Amino acid sequence: MKQTPFTQNHIDLGAKMVEFSGYNMPVQYSGLVDEHLTVRNTIGVFDVSHMGEFWAKGPKALEFMQRVTTNDVSALTDGQVQYTCIPNGNGGIVDDMLVYRFKADEYFMVPNAANIEKDFAYMSAIAKEMDLEIGKDFYNASDEYAQLAVQGPLALQAMQKLTTENVVDMKYYTFKVLEFAGVPNVIFSITGYTGSGGCEIYCNKQDAQTIWKAVFEAGVEFGIKPAGLGARDTLRLEMGFCLYGHEIDDTISPIEAGLGWITKFVDNKPFIDREKMEQLKAEGVKRKLVGFELLDKGIPRQGYEICDADGNVIGHVCSGTQAPSLNKAIGTGYVPPAFSKTDTEIFIKVRDKLLKAKVVKMPFK
Repeated sequence: MKQTPFTQNHIDLGAKMVEFSGYNMPVQYSGLVDEHLTVRNTIGVFDVSHMGEFWAKGPKALEFMQRVTTNDVSALTDGQVQYTCIPNGNGGIVDDMLVYRFKADEYFMVPNAANIEKDFAYMSAIAKEMDLEIGKDFYNASDEYAQLAVQGPLALQAMQKLTTENVVDMKYYTFKVLEFAGVPNVIFSITGYTGSGGCEIYCNKQDAQTIWKAVFEAGVEFGIKPAGLGARDTLRLEMGFCLYGHEIDDTISPIEAGLGWITKFVDNKPFIDREKMEQLKAEGVKRKLVGFELLDKGIPRQGYEICDADGNVIGHVCSGTQAPSLNKAIGTGYVPPAFSKTDTEIFIKVRDKLLKAKVVKMPFK
């Protein structure tokens, strides 16, 4: 198993460690519910150093980004971040990721940990077709970075103590390159996967321990705590954020997944699968991603069958949990459009029992 620059920190703090995307990662410290509520109310820190980092640079960088992603990269200005996905040529999704514009000819990408090699191989093939040089114009820098996600409503207030740059007033989905905790050239990004505000901090691996120590010292007065993968998943699910391998994968289109808002049919945007996506949007989808809450007692899990009132299978659960902030069981799944309207009654099959549920809007409330 691979280690992140913070693996020993997690072990020293008594975290329960598990294998995740080939890395030895903390799933929880004080407990999932405690960590979840800490992020919702104060500050929690996640080690996300397992995530990937790619660069596209040079005169063809924008053209390349417009080809391999569904969102309109040309709409970005320096210092802005964009959520997007990579279409696979068959109507599905290779991965979802963030794109950072450093300059008009320089873009930084953050793909999912489990997909780094797959993404890079797929994107490299397209880069070669466009005469980009692999290792120069498009390259994988994943082994160079450490990353912490400092999340929660008090996160920016605490992190402001570590830099002279104004970070508390930064807008959502923007970033700065700044000196942070005495470390130069840190990427400070107002992004995250929890829906509770905060930032993500990228630094060179050799500076990882300096950043870790400073972040936790700055957050002491605010009740800062480390948080693991378990809380990261329940936090993102409460917000209705897609997770690759659950709500989205190589067989699901962004239109079906409710990601039409990052699928832009604009001029000078000849992205892979554009015609397929336009056709799907025009003709309508045969399945839609919905959120639901259980009305009967139980917990939905990935793979459980979604049924109609007669017990006919109409879909499967993508993600499900007992939501710590909401104190109820929630989940996501794909159903036919006829079952996708808010308040529609559906049933989740749990141990041969049909538990009543209803379709609700996301984020969950």
